[in-house]
Amino acid sequence: MLQNRWDAALYENKHSFVWQYGENLIALLSPQQGESILDLGCGTGQLTQQIAATGAEVIGIDYATSMIEQAQKNYPNLKFTVADARNIEFSQAFDAVFSNAVLHWIQQPEQVVKFIWQALKPGGRFIAEFGGKGNIQLIVEALSQATEPSFNIRNPWYFPSIGEYATLLEEQGFCVTYATLFERLTPLQGEAGLANWIQMFASHLLSGIPSDQQVEIIGDVEQRLRSRLYRDGVWFVDYKRIRVMAIKD
Repeated sequence: MLQNRWDAALYENKHSFVWQYGENLIALLSPQQGESILDLGCGTGQLTQQIAATGAEVIGIDYATSMIEQAQKNYPNLKFTVADARNIEFSQAFDAVFSNAVLHWIQQPEQVVKFIWQALKPGGRFIAEFGGKGNIQLIVEALSQATEPSFNIRNPWYFPSIGEYATLLEEQGFCVTYATLFERLTPLQGEAGLANWIQMFASHLLSGIPSDQQVEIIGDVEQRLRSRLYRDGVWFVDYKRIRVMAIKD
């Protein structure tokens, strides 16, 4: 899993699309008054707050201390806690577990699925969106070429197919009621959009490399991708996302 450090200010200032695109995932969740809901990978809390606004009782967890600290500042009346979804126990069971743009960071999906199963009440539902097969494929290829041979060693991402992930859920005992894989070409902010994205989401691939060489590598990646992901002064990310709903039978 990605190390426990995130730039919460860069996340909020330049990458608000992460939670903005997740807003209509809440419609799939359909939270109800009084339900207990766990927001797994809550980031800085924007979607946690929207769930709470429906009258549900929600707890936000995230692996990154910086994200939880910012979430608590943003929404002091809500409950947030630092937690690792691979190894955590709650004294309560939840009506639903909700997760947006998180699960592709955890390369032990079996452990996470087991945790979600244990966290849910019988009949509880799991709703998630995250990177699926082919997600950021162009960026991954460019980063791999620019950072060889270290890329494969440091690559943190898990991008499953629908079949792979649905099978994982079913083997745990879930009934998968909805699953889809779709493209979402996503615009970034400004001329430095791709560089900011790399700094936010792929900086671990450059750790230990001198800063001047990091600048060269990012420039190399931009050069490789400009004809594919740069249009009219705007950088884009070639996202492919999985959305899934599963019920604990």
